[in-house]
Amino acid sequence: MTVHFPFDNSYAALPENFFARVAPTPVAAPRLIKLNRPLAERLGLDPDWLDSPEGTEILAGARLPEGAASIAMAYAGHQFGQFVPQLGDGRAILLGEVIDQDGVRRDIQLKGSGRTPFSRMGDGRAALGPVLREYIVSEAMAALGIPTTRSLAAVLTGERVVRDQIQPGAVLTRVASSHIRVGTFQFFAARGDREAVRALADHVIARHYPEAAQADAPYLALLEGVIARQADLIARWMMIGFIHGVMNTDNCSIAGETIDYGPCAFMDTFDPKTVFSSIDHMGRYAFGNQPPIALWNLTRLAECLVPLLSADEDKGVEIAQTVLGGFAERFNATYLAGLAAKLGLFTTQADDAQLSQDFLAAMAKGRADFTLTFRRLSDAAIDPTELGTVRALFDDPAAFDDWAPRWRQRVTAEPQDGAARQAAMRAVNPAYIPRNHRVEAAIRAAVDKDDFGPFHELLTVLTNPFREQPEFDRYADPPQPHERVLETFCGT
Repeated sequence: MTVHFPFDNSYAALPENFFARVAPTPVAAPRLIKLNRPLAERLGLDPDWLDSPEGTEILAGARLPEGAASIAMAYAGHQFGQFVPQLGDGRAILLGEVIDQDGVRRDIQLKGSGRTPFSRMGDGRAALGPVLREYIVSEAMAALGIPTTRSLAAVLTGERVVRDQIQPGAVLTRVASSHIRVGTFQFFAARGDREAVRALADHVIARHYPEAAQADAPYLALLEGVIARQADLIARWMMIGFIHGVMNTDNCSIAGETIDYGPCAFMDTFDPKTVFSSIDHMGRYAFGNQPPIALWNLTRLAECLVPLLSADEDKGVEIAQTVLGGFAERFNATYLAGLAAKLGLFTTQADDAQLSQDFLAAMAKGRADFTLTFRRLSDAAIDPTELGTVRALFDDPAAFDDWAPRWRQRVTAEPQDGAARQAAMRAVNPAYIPRNHRVEAAIRAAVDKDDFGPFHELLTVLTNPFREQPEFDRYADPPQPHERVLETFCGT
């Protein structure tokens, strides 16, 4: 049996200094944990082939499919604000690109597939825990409608890796619109290689922003497009309580997708200062800091593009500053519209933004659960007595008591009836998210007991996050005090 990947590789056709050609390192005893069969079909791949022993070997990096590019991409990046001129794919190999059933070009990458020229002191491998975390959270994000990389497969390697403890080794097959990052541009800009920056920009325009090619100033249109997608993406993170954890420029996708799930997490109790990442000691990437950090990252991209914006450097800087100034407006428009929808508001009144912000302030003061509070508020759209259920989520309900009558009065001005409002609110306020304690329980069962039942069940629940699933009601519950997960880890 031959596993056929209909590769149509474009990044590997760029100059050789854009990547290193390297093959995955064979593994001892590959074993398939999970295959995303619907995604495989969407990519034009036969899931039965991938589920075969030969397919599992390919997904583990033990053999290469015909036509694979097999490259590790070069990039740089600011890590916690400090510039590192060379990072690159230190434990990932891009097999190649396919055109999916929607006509969209997709990267297929193996993560944890062995050492590359960019590995530095690393082993190039991935531990099982981080692979399962990325699989769970990325697929949950896709079900929530957030632009994201996807997980095609997770495979055990039959080997052990050493991190803070010895863990089973694993490989994640990741799918993305591309793996081009802000740091990819920084890699060439830091070397003064303007022609490489131009070639990369032209590639990104052709692949992700074809409308920019028709603009009077294509590179300006490219920058505007990336800013718009990142502003929308971060706003959508904020609406579901997601914390990326490591928003370095090398983890910032030019395509506007969520990428590189390391110490990521979803908030339980709402607090804008929430940090879970064990390496974020100063709270640089706290929940509430994500919008300004995104703008900071985009400013680094703009610096790389200045020579393409104008032959006059001062003029190029002025152009870049002007377009960066549009980030806040775009972010706020997406964010406030999203919050209004979460509150069941579908017309616009002057005080709506204040109503939304006051609700968040009440939640923060009352230490209310972010996801559950919004979800239960949807029940009050039909039955005002359900406001008591919402109120019970607040340790200190005083601010909520002040806010609730304002909300009731505001929604009465809407044209929808209660049932329509509830349905609309439930469509944007999930019942189920990958709560940290559930993710950790699934990881511990797999790592400690070779039991993947909790992992598969959690994925089943998260596939339909907006639909009530009575048999899985417990997955909607916040953690008990003894279940709380206070730190998440990168995995490298």
